[in-house]
Amino acid sequence: MSEASASHAADRRELTAAQRNAVAELLRVSPVADELGRRFAQAGHELHLVGGSVRDALLGRLGNDLDFCTDAHPDETIKVIRGWAESIWETGREFGTIACQRDGLNLEITTFRAEVYDQVSRNPVVQYGTSLTEDLKRRDFTVNAMAVSLPDHRFTDPYGGLADLAEKVIRTPGTPQESFRDDPLRMLRAARFAAQLRFAVHPDVRAAMTEMAGDLDRITAERIRDEFTKLLCGADPITGLRLLVDSGLAERFLPELTGLKLTIDEHAQHKDVYEHTLTVVSNAMSMESDGCDFVLRMAALMHDVGKPATKAVGADGRVSFHHHEVVGARLTKNRMKALRYSKEITSQVVKLVGLHLRFYGYGRGEWTDSAVRRYVTDAGDLLSRLHKLTRSDCTTRNRRKAAQLAADYDALEERIARIAAEEDLARVRPDLDGNAIMELLGVPPGPVVGRAWQYLKELRLERGPLDRDEAEAELLRWARDEGITS
Repeated sequence: MSEASASHAADRRELTAAQRNAVAELLRVSPVADELGRRFAQAGHELHLVGGSVRDALLGRLGNDLDFCTDAHPDETIKVIRGWAESIWETGREFGTIACQRDGLNLEITTFRAEVYDQVSRNPVVQYGTSLTEDLKRRDFTVNAMAVSLPDHRFTDPYGGLADLAEKVIRTPGTPQESFRDDPLRMLRAARFAAQLRFAVHPDVRAAMTEMAGDLDRITAERIRDEFTKLLCGADPITGLRLLVDSGLAERFLPELTGLKLTIDEHAQHKDVYEHTLTVVSNAMSMESDGCDFVLRMAALMHDVGKPATKAVGADGRVSFHHHEVVGARLTKNRMKALRYSKEITSQVVKLVGLHLRFYGYGRGEWTDSAVRRYVTDAGDLLSRLHKLTRSDCTTRNRRKAAQLAADYDALEERIARIAAEEDLARVRPDLDGNAIMELLGVPPGPVVGRAWQYLKELRLERGPLDRDEAEAELLRWARDEGITS
């Protein structure tokens, strides 16, 4: 058999496997989907399972969120599902979408679209279409431009999505330029699908992404944030991240990532920061226990973004990046704020970036129990993630050095566990509370109590738990030194 024949035979086997997956997945949801299709048919309308739902069914990974399209307008859709759906949501009505729930499935039903874009904000101006083919043509990629009609299960694939699915390639129904001109966010979606599905992006699509990267500037930060989050949480985010950098898309919304490609010359050798960062992200992923930990992955991605601004070459030719964790934390905060991430998520990532170097130096034997307490207290609820990030950051090829770092961190974790067993490290508090401070010093609530409380906390971190008499004696000594008492 020739190489070409063998390839075609393999493709046919993959297509057959994909179709078997689709049958099994559709059988699972067909009681609801077919019943819904019959209701639309009885009302004189079409209904088709479409887009990502068909793609995921073919991949054997269909979830409980199903997407449908129909020639019925939103008011007509509501008439069809009222009394049948357990819940109905109309929040997407202006885009032609009505959502509902039935038997644990979330269903989104959208009127055929023939969208045009205003070419300024790139926001869609919804125009209802009249046919399934017209609706499929406006979709982003061929693998998302397939449909299964209901209830008769007729398969529609006008743009070769099934073949592209078998070849694991991202391609657009029309020209990439036309697709990205309609909605530039699709360029970022291409990278996201590459990360999620482990698909290759067609060369024509890659070329258009590079050519039109600047158009991404017209997309809102929130839409970019949501696509980027899905990319970073994909099964293969490294492929997606490389595509963002190589195409120039990263420069539009995450220039710190591109900035990690520092020039390395023969006189000032240092680790390739960009490649190191991608390795740290991969290492962090391997330590996840229950799906994607976005905070950990984002901290791994951003942990060294302060290096370009802090790079210095010494007289001996050695490169240093002093305080890059401080600069990196600030850059991370600014970037995540610009991308409209929540304050809570931003704060967590920023703290991890700021703390990721704290461990280094532990192996030299310089850490006291006080330093360990402060490490745990400063990390707080992020201690487990900090452990993972710190371990992930060890990418040296020197086996002896790597083994030593791992042993040092093992020793630190064991020491934390020992001290935690002796003290309540999870909730380090002063040995006297506010009421005891006011009673002992004879002061009312106010700044003095806060200062006293902070002093006792610092003492607790430095010396560990004190008994009541020791704590009271220390507080009285502090109050005398501060001129609060005589």
